[in-house]
Amino acid sequence: MPSRRATVFGGTGFLGRRIVRHLCDAGFIVRVASRHHDRCRLLFSSAVGGIESIAADVNDEGSVRGAVNGAWTVVNAVSFYTEHGQHTYRSVHVGAARRVARLAREAGSESLIHISGIGADAGSLSRYIRSRGQGEAAVLDAFSSAKVIRPAVMFGPGDAFLTPLLAMLRQMPAFPLFGGGKTKLQPAYVEDVAEAIVRVLQTPTAHQVYELAGPQIYTYRELLRNVSASAGARPVLVPVPFRLWLCLGIQREFSPILQSPGARAD
Repeated sequence: MPSRRATVFGGTGFLGRRIVRHLCDAGFIVRVASRHHDRCRLLFSSAVGGIESIAADVNDEGSVRGAVNGAWTVVNAVSFYTEHGQHTYRSVHVGAARRVARLAREAGSESLIHISGIGADAGSLSRYIRSRGQGEAAVLDAFSSAKVIRPAVMFGPGDAFLTPLLAMLRQMPAFPLFGGGKTKLQPAYVEDVAEAIVRVLQTPTAHQVYELAGPQIYTYRELLRNVSASAGARPVLVPVPFRLWLCLGIQREFSPILQSPGARAD
């Protein structure tokens, strides 16, 4: 396959940086579009060519337009879990996602990958999950042939899932177990997700939505037991209702779990 340019928004993030590396390995010229422009040089200093860096903010029309110019494919891997100020779930997952898709189409990009989340549902009571579902609809309206990727909660070096969980399990003799521990999770290794995304780009297919999860399903209680055992910790698990959990002031560390669809179900 001749070299093609891929623009990756959020290319310095947890999943985005892996997507960049797998695209490079597949022979793409990768343009990393991120607000953290200076971080790109540090992350990819060992990469052998094939990586460009551009400062871009998905909330800014002009910078997005510049970032997608000349791109054969565009990947939107921008996401966040905590709303602050004008940056809301809706502004990022819907408004910005629509902007990236529309400008990619106008620039003549042949394909678009939109990273959403497993269980995305425009009718959900959860603002996060609802924004994910609405974002998918907005993207497909703006770029009808886009591919939607829905990863389950991801783990890997530097994640926001197992890393803080391990740290707290080691420090806390009693550990809050939200929702009774019945929430079901199917964690996916971040490198596998990134590799799958690049395969989707390279493989002609009629499928438009891909749900990516790991090989094993755990209840949250089972996951905590397994992680505790591997860390040599034996915390007492104390059931805590969701509403009380959200009032404890520590929910930010557990956002990847609390924002999963299953976390709202029990």
